Amino acid sequence: MPGSGVLRLPTRTLLITAAAVPLTLAAVADDLRVRRQLHTARHDPLTGLPGRDILTGRIDRLAHTRRELLHVLVCDADGLKAVNDDLGHAAGDALIAAIGRRLSRWAAARSGLAARLGGDEFGAALLLPPAAAIREILALREVLAHPVRYEGQPLRDGDGQIVRPAVSIGIARAADLPDAAGASRILRGADMAMYRVKSGQEPVGYVATRQDAYVPSVHGRRPGRPGTHLPVG
Repeated sequence: MPGSGVLRLPTRTLLITAAAVPLTLAAVADDLRVRRQLHTARHDPLTGLPGRDILTGRIDRLAHTRRELLHVLVCDADGLKAVNDDLGHAAGDALIAAIGRRLSRWAAARSGLAARLGGDEFGAALLLPPAAAIREILALREVLAHPVRYEGQPLRDGDGQIVRPAVSIGIARAADLPDAAGASRILRGADMAMYRVKSGQEPVGYVATRQDAYVPSVHGRRPGRPGTHLPVG
C-alpha cells in the first residue's frame, strides 16, 4: 500500500527464501557429521585421547614458539601383560583407560596435551619452567599409581592385592636438542629415554640427550622395540 512504509517482497522471493532454509540446515548437519567423523577417526575410542598426529602437530607448533619451556613425555605402562593374562583384557582396558584419563587431566592442568600413541604407550607435550619440570614429572608417577576401579571395585591381581599402575616415563626437553629438531626427533628422544628408564639403564627422571633423539632407527622404529630384530627385506 503506497505510503504505508511496509516492504512487501514478491511471492516468488518468499518461496525461494523458504526453500533455502532446509538446504542451509542440511549443510550445517552435514558439516557437523563430518566433524564428528573426523574427531572419531583422530581420537582413540578406549581413552578418548587424540592420536599421534594431533600430538606431533602440537609439538611442532610449540617447538617454534615456546621451545625453552617445551617438555615432551613418553609413558609406557609396566605389567599390562600380566593384568591381561591374569584378569582378562577387559581389566587391562580399564587400566589403560584410567592411565589415559589421569595423564590427560594432569597435562591439561599444565596447558598441555596428552595422546595415546598405541597399545600401553602415551605421549604428552606441555610447557614447564625448567627448574620445576623434573619435580612435576616425578609427581606424575604418584598420580598415575592410584588404584583403578573395575566393575565398581578396586582392581585386584590374582593374589587379591590392589593393582596400582606403574608407568615408565621418558622426558625430552626441546631446548636440549638442536633447533632443527622437530616433533619426530623430540618424541624419539623421549621414547628412548623411556626405554632406558624401563630397562634399568637410567634412573627415574632421566632426560633425553641429543644422542637419544638421533639414535638410528631399525625398520623405522627405536632399537629394542618388538619387530626390530627382524631382517630387512
